[in-house]
Amino acid sequence: MKDIQSQRDHRRINIQKVGVKDITYPIMVLDKAKKLQRTVANFNMFVNLPHRFKGTHMSRFIEILNQFHGEFDIKNLRLILDEMKTRLDAESAHLEIEFPYFVKQKMSNANAIGIGGYQCKMLGVLDESYELELQISVPITSPLRMCNGEGLPRSPGHWGNAVISIQYRNFIWIEDIIQMVEEVIGQSRFIQGREDSKSLPATDHLPQETILSVEKIAKALGSKFSANNDILIFSVTVENLSEGYKTFAILDGPQEQAATG
Repeated sequence: MKDIQSQRDHRRINIQKVGVKDITYPIMVLDKAKKLQRTVANFNMFVNLPHRFKGTHMSRFIEILNQFHGEFDIKNLRLILDEMKTRLDAESAHLEIEFPYFVKQKMSNANAIGIGGYQCKMLGVLDESYELELQISVPITSPLRMCNGEGLPRSPGHWGNAVISIQYRNFIWIEDIIQMVEEVIGQSRFIQGREDSKSLPATDHLPQETILSVEKIAKALGSKFSANNDILIFSVTVENLSEGYKTFAILDGPQEQAATG
């Protein structure tokens, strides 16, 4: 059968992205405690289509995915992108992998152990050079508060999220990034627009006027990541969802320039 898709196209029109989206696929990712963790990921795979070709066989993306079945880690992402470029004769290849990652953690009550879930994403690009970006969304819970000073405290709620995007200089475990964020959130509370230097455990009952500031959380996280020599570039986005509308702050590093809205 004639390969129509790979025939010459004399119209000289480039298609910037062509590929497949929303592929659900089982993967194993590196786990600091257990070496490997099984999870299920959502894949987007695409390449640029040079003007000399009329199209590409979409089935080839799935073939490449099957070729690396059960062997997904940060090192193999480069190999997958290389295979995409070679087999699809593309100038650039792009791979997006989104997956839940689970970490054992101590609960606030007694010595109980729970499982924390974090949404992660890996973004790989290969053209003349290779770039890998890791994104992790860490939930931020509001502190426990008293109800007018009487009765039982309210339960902690979902205050918002800190979304961390990094490019490595040296390898960093997902757990270590999560721990860095949770240390900043757990050790500092932002009261009436100023940073409280007193360390307050998450189980303390904080006064009603206690508020968390998206700007100050972003700056505190920026300072934390700027001090880590294993991180080449980072971006911090802090979102608050608790007021009926969203507020946010964005800080990119190593330059500490924040945008708020």
